[in-house]
Amino acid sequence: MATQKPQKSRAEREDAILRKILLISLVDSMNNDSRMVYLEMTAAELMSEDKPLMLSYDLLDRILIDRLSGEFSGAESPFPYLVGCYRRAYEEGKKISSIKDQTLRSELEFVVRQVKKLVVSYCRLHLGNPGTFPDNDASNANKSAGSPLLSLIMSDSSNSVDSYGSSSGQNCPPGFLEEFFKDSDYDSLEPIYRGLYTDLSKSVVRISALGNFQQPLRALIMLSSFPHGAKALVNHPLWIPKDGFVNGRIMEIQSILGRLFHVSAIPDNIMFKAEPDVGQQCFSDASTRRPADMLSSFATIKSVMTNLHDGLGEVLLSLLKNTDTRESVLEYLAEVIKKNSARAHIQVDPLACASSGMFVNLSAVMIRLCDPFLDANLTKRNKIDPRYVFSNTRLDLRELTALHASSEEVGAWIGKENLDSNGENRILQSQDASNSGNKASVLPVSRMGNPMSSCDGKPKYTFISECFFMTARVLNLGLLKAFSDYKHVAQDLSRSEDTLSQLKSMREQAPSSQLDLDIARLEKEIELHSQEKMCYEAQLFRDATLLRRALDFYRLMVVWLVDLVGGFKMPLPSSCPMIFACMPEHFVEDSMELLILASRIPRALDGFLLDDFMNFIIMFMASPEFIRNPYLRAKMVEVLNCWMPNRSGSSSTATLFEGHQLSLEYLVQNLLKLYVDIEFTGSHTQFYDKFNIRHNIAELLEYLWQVPSHRNAWRQIAKEEEKGVYLNYLNFLINDSIYLLDESLNKILELKEMEAEMSNSAEWGRRTAQERQERTRQFHSQENIIRIDMKLAMEDVGMLAFTSEEITAPFLLPEMVERVANMLNYFLLQLAGPQRKSLSLKDPEKYEFRPKELLKQIVRIYIHLARGDRENIFPAAISRDGRSYNEQLFTAAADILRRIGEDGRVIHEFVKLGEKAKAAASEAMDAEAALGEIPDEFLDPIQYTLMKDPVILPSSRIIIDRPVIQRHLLSDSSDPFNRSHLTQDMLIPNGELKARIEEFVRSQGLKWHDDHASK
Repeated sequence: MATQKPQKSRAEREDAILRKILLISLVDSMNNDSRMVYLEMTAAELMSEDKPLMLSYDLLDRILIDRLSGEFSGAESPFPYLVGCYRRAYEEGKKISSIKDQTLRSELEFVVRQVKKLVVSYCRLHLGNPGTFPDNDASNANKSAGSPLLSLIMSDSSNSVDSYGSSSGQNCPPGFLEEFFKDSDYDSLEPIYRGLYTDLSKSVVRISALGNFQQPLRALIMLSSFPHGAKALVNHPLWIPKDGFVNGRIMEIQSILGRLFHVSAIPDNIMFKAEPDVGQQCFSDASTRRPADMLSSFATIKSVMTNLHDGLGEVLLSLLKNTDTRESVLEYLAEVIKKNSARAHIQVDPLACASSGMFVNLSAVMIRLCDPFLDANLTKRNKIDPRYVFSNTRLDLRELTALHASSEEVGAWIGKENLDSNGENRILQSQDASNSGNKASVLPVSRMGNPMSSCDGKPKYTFISECFFMTARVLNLGLLKAFSDYKHVAQDLSRSEDTLSQLKSMREQAPSSQLDLDIARLEKEIELHSQEKMCYEAQLFRDATLLRRALDFYRLMVVWLVDLVGGFKMPLPSSCPMIFACMPEHFVEDSMELLILASRIPRALDGFLLDDFMNFIIMFMASPEFIRNPYLRAKMVEVLNCWMPNRSGSSSTATLFEGHQLSLEYLVQNLLKLYVDIEFTGSHTQFYDKFNIRHNIAELLEYLWQVPSHRNAWRQIAKEEEKGVYLNYLNFLINDSIYLLDESLNKILELKEMEAEMSNSAEWGRRTAQERQERTRQFHSQENIIRIDMKLAMEDVGMLAFTSEEITAPFLLPEMVERVANMLNYFLLQLAGPQRKSLSLKDPEKYEFRPKELLKQIVRIYIHLARGDRENIFPAAISRDGRSYNEQLFTAAADILRRIGEDGRVIHEFVKLGEKAKAAASEAMDAEAALGEIPDEFLDPIQYTLMKDPVILPSSRIIIDRPVIQRHLLSDSSDPFNRSHLTQDMLIPNGELKARIEEFVRSQGLKWHDDHASK
């Protein structure tokens, strides 16, 4: 029968467990494990005290001190030793849980808990006071590796293949970090946290999206989740760097959060380049890569950037929820925004401002913080206090360009209303008045109550207000600026590709070593531009959630702005409330830019309700009294252009135009008004800018003409505004048509001369290579100009053609009919006159030049106006054109129309109109002969024709014919003789002179009739 092993006593079990955990022995013969340390001195002391040489709970503190304070050859350094003790205690605790004796199990579990607690306490002591215990590990000589605790935290938080900082080979034992950071006071933990944050910050210097930032980020999330950790973070010297000169770039590269926000796929300036190179690793030789590889690269970048944004958002949200750290977070965000205000400039100094990558990341995180007040019904928008813009407590928004008020007006208004001295309610009385009839959903701002006052007397706003305005600024400096940067990169790439094509073409004609070098250099540039472009695309456009959140934010923005003027209703108030006029212009501009960009990304707007944006655009695009900047209002048209059903690719946008109440009532009217307003923008480039803007308006108007409800509205406007905005619209449309077509035709002649030069191989070969290159560049530039101008001209003539089919009255007004006739005659002369053959091109379609179609359009305008001419004034206007009219032109044009297959009925009507014009010319000659010598006082001083309705100009006192001055006033609201302001209602009828002229005409007519009768 086998002998039973004697049962160990409780003390023996305790000794055995503590020896395994602490790797300490009090008996030399028991030192079988090489890791075991024999505490000889401690054993001697215990023997002298008549105590057994066994480890126990009572001796824990004593033996740990002796172990850590002693110098033992080959022993572990204090920190890894203590962590190892905690791990072994955890393992022993699991074994103890299986002991059946409940009393014994409880006693041993208590001992293990105390060991763990004591081990953690000594860890804190060691890390907070590094010199307390000697370091016996000679191999641990490299002290620059940072805190060993950070390595442990990294390993605990890591699920990455990259085991940063885990050179010790240790994994964090379960429960160690929680116990380490929770059960202690702030003062003892603060130096440990400070060192951890410093080392953590160093670990992410110049790390790109493909680098190992995730371990440090997870470590930051964990550390900041502890109350003491959060407090230590915002009190860290690198939370907001203050030593020496600090600008936006310093905030990025030195602050703890700045270094993590810098992690990005978007390339930075070469001086701050991050590794690994995202463009090189993901998008090199993109044109030859498989589509699946490219999609994989995009997906990888999207995934890691989402992780970064989620992590940083978690850190900020945790700090903001903590009342002890919230103010420090807001202060940090404000400092980042203020120090980087120059990012709003067209050219950004990379040494002074943070990178685009940082601000795009910050944009993504800030939008996440706005989620609680971006609900579908925007129910919390009344908590956004517009007075924040003027408070100047954290952000200085007053200096930004305002929607309508100048900086002087903003300053004067704030001073007048005493905004800065407890007069916040009085400032918004004007807005209350405009809101008096609003629905309940629109909260008058002056009833929001005063902001809370802080101890320094400055107003303190709710977090929603703080978050809203800070997010608006960050998006302006970040996401929207990055969109602009992306467009510039794409343009640079396109220009480089065009130049490369031209250089290769030139090399075919005249090879040279210099051209080879230029081509090789340009191909390298194109590769870099291509990589940069795709890096932007990967971070900006592949994240549908980011775009959708940004759209949600700007939907809130426009609804909130509309609340400031009384809500979504038309017409707008008679005067613009100052609170609206003083809002930063970029609030609206950024909204429009985002809509334009999102509209060009396939499916980005699917399922998104655009009605609030549509209402906003219709309300303000033709309201210079509310939004002063004409380019900003023109941008609204660009948005609508993107939403046209044939362009958006989505049938849902059609309802915005064809089933939207404000659209049906006001869209055509406001487009026509903007078409007129854009003539004078105040910019030095206004003459050229207007063509691009009107091109967008024209495309939209052409689409709306096809919608019956909008066409009816158009006809009604033409009737009601026959001598108002519609007449001005027609005038500018005709001006543009004449200029653009004239420019195009002249440029075609110049282009043909250049073609002749280049086709003469002998003469061309005698020129130097530099001359040939320069001439080739000019040729391609001329081609582009012709293409653009001709497209715009064809568009304008087309609009005249389709509108004149149903609306003729404004064309036939006295002040307009001769202008229309002169324009049509001039175009007819160019297209059917003797010089038409000189306009022939090898490939006219390449230049958007379609002379047959253009001639048909011109002829149709002629016959449309002839059909609507009830008083038979149009033929006379045609014949009075002394510059271009020739009766033979109508015959020549009719012959061309027959050859190109025009409808016979159209040709017949056109020929008939030509006959009427010929008859009118004959009658005019007779009338002129009958009048004989006309007194100078009866002649118009500009046209030198007999006046029919003389008027006096109030300032210069010059007498002029009414149709002549009315025609002038359509384009220029000034007296042509002294440039003083002049409008039609200021004209003074000269009845006495008019009567004398009529008498003169009557008497001369009778005299001429009598003379001819007697013959």
